[in-house]
Amino acid sequence: MQLLLESLSLQFISAREFPRIWRHHQADRFWYLGLTVPVDGELDGDVVHHICESFTSGPHHATDITREAIREGADAVIAVGGDGTLHELIPLGTGSDFARTLRWKNGPHDAIECLVEARSSGRKSRVDVGFIRGESGEPHYFINIADIHLSAKAGSHASKYKKFGNLCYVIGALQAFFGHRNHDLRIKVDDGEWEVYPQVTALCIGNAKYFGGGMKITPNASPTSGNFEVVTFQNFKWYDFILILHKLYNGTHLSVKNVNSRSARSVEVEEAGSSGRSIYVQCDGEVLGFLPMKLHILPGAIEMIC
Repeated sequence: MQLLLESLSLQFISAREFPRIWRHHQADRFWYLGLTVPVDGELDGDVVHHICESFTSGPHHATDITREAIREGADAVIAVGGDGTLHELIPLGTGSDFARTLRWKNGPHDAIECLVEARSSGRKSRVDVGFIRGESGEPHYFINIADIHLSAKAGSHASKYKKFGNLCYVIGALQAFFGHRNHDLRIKVDDGEWEVYPQVTALCIGNAKYFGGGMKITPNASPTSGNFEVVTFQNFKWYDFILILHKLYNGTHLSVKNVNSRSARSVEVEEAGSSGRSIYVQCDGEVLGFLPMKLHILPGAIEMIC
């Protein structure tokens, strides 16, 4: 099937060519539309064919490409990128943290082999999506983790150092601590009563488990559960994070003092008081702006070949 998308550079590739193309363009995001796989599912020669290739040219372009592909009747949309690509199926981003939750492989050839196998066997899953809206009223969607305050600020800084691989998250966190102040937040969970959380350092709302290049920050989260895991860090100093760094990576930090976890279908967060300080918010590694924010889960919102 051929897709005719205006002002897009399209070409057909085979499965065997994919790793070569990835090595040449590994800094780009790719969208491959119209996947056809034979019954035997063997990845060889031109087994994967009629794949239309397009490159994103800037922020939000991937959304436009996907909408056009759906209108044109694409069989499947394959996103090659990091957590910032909503429908990521082949992980090539710096962190690729959502891929870790689903145990996807990070190499391009291994990933497309898994995709071919899943496609030929009809293996699909319904995956939850997070919905988030700020004071501007503009809606956003996320599939991995939304985070607030220090971790969001660290993610913003980390984006400048992606050439250093996963080390960019450590650099971003260190830079974020300069001038950081913990702040009181008001949080409402599942349309309950507002609660004041004093001296919040970071707040993570997870649809999946990992962020920051492999930190298992919301270890009980599952993108098929219909709930977020909400983890708060309160009254932390920079050295506290260093002391529990190994726990953040193996997901055992929930037992640490001043770390709390709860399950939620919806969350509202705002600053407590009027200090005038702006609290960063990001989701899937993309900075959205500042508090206040409202979030809720959309159970089984998308279907993934995985």
